[in-house]
Amino acid sequence: MQELMERLPLARRLAELRADIQGIPLQRVKLDGLNIPGAESCWAAYREWGSGMPVLFLHGFMATHANWWPIMQRLGSDYRCIALDLLGFGQSSQPALRYDIAAEVEFVRGFVQALGLSSLVLVGHSFGGWVGAAYGVRYPLQGLVLLAPAGIRDDSFVGRYNHLRPLLWETPWVDRLLQAAIPLARWWHQEDRLAQILWLRGSLRQQPVARQFLLHRLRPEDAVDTVENQIHRIQAPTLVIAAEEDDTIPLWHCQTYAERIPEAQLKILPAASHAIPAFHAESVLPLIQEFLTSISTSISTTNAIKKTTARYQQQSQQPKGGLPLPSFSE
Repeated sequence: MQELMERLPLARRLAELRADIQGIPLQRVKLDGLNIPGAESCWAAYREWGSGMPVLFLHGFMATHANWWPIMQRLGSDYRCIALDLLGFGQSSQPALRYDIAAEVEFVRGFVQALGLSSLVLVGHSFGGWVGAAYGVRYPLQGLVLLAPAGIRDDSFVGRYNHLRPLLWETPWVDRLLQAAIPLARWWHQEDRLAQILWLRGSLRQQPVARQFLLHRLRPEDAVDTVENQIHRIQAPTLVIAAEEDDTIPLWHCQTYAERIPEAQLKILPAASHAIPAFHAESVLPLIQEFLTSISTSISTTNAIKKTTARYQQQSQQPKGGLPLPSFSE
């Protein structure tokens, strides 16, 4: 089965990214007192690279922090890049609870506070973009970058993944049937399709968030925490990046974000697929770098104005004439 799975471009690329990042120490921080019923205390796993203004990266569905390595290693010379495994993903805690976006937001908030991050820019892809946007609605940010973000209600998604439900069955018969299907897949030249099914089964069984979203987010009435009606409250400068050939997140979802977030920018990556961090790092990097530069410049300008104002106020409070007033004592 492993040989067959290696045919899948995305699975192969994710394996390469995990191997590339092994030299960067994995860190874990204990988060206590979280506002998450059932997960008031849990571990957050992350890797960081570089120094400077902190940039926090949130991965997509069925992914981990490792996906961001191609972008982190290029930005690390100017910024403190931190890639986090979201709650229920990767090496972070996987508590037994009903996962929703609010829980992920509070997990990220606890992580930000635990590391004492300030002047934070948040970058999220797909599911991570959804979490990032919800975070920006509730908490202040210096900047927000959304790559093909999920989180916009779309009833056309209903039933889209029903055929994947058998992949969640815990019975060994599913694995035996998949094993038996390998010769047939080779005969009918469907190895790539079977490799994708095998990868999905492994990923869905390992990640409780993925299982729950598949099982409990398939009806229109289940869209209780989409953010299309709240994103107008985001005050941070925002860059929305869409993939021209995205077969997961429709373009109009990205356009909705760009239209409803005040003064948000929308950029479209030509000939790009949904897996932007893994396959299109070189194309998206200039857009992110330009955005981060504008944020850094804005922060520097604001700090300079504050210093000048403070100095002027201090000078205006001193007595005129250049000499200190005499002090008298009884």
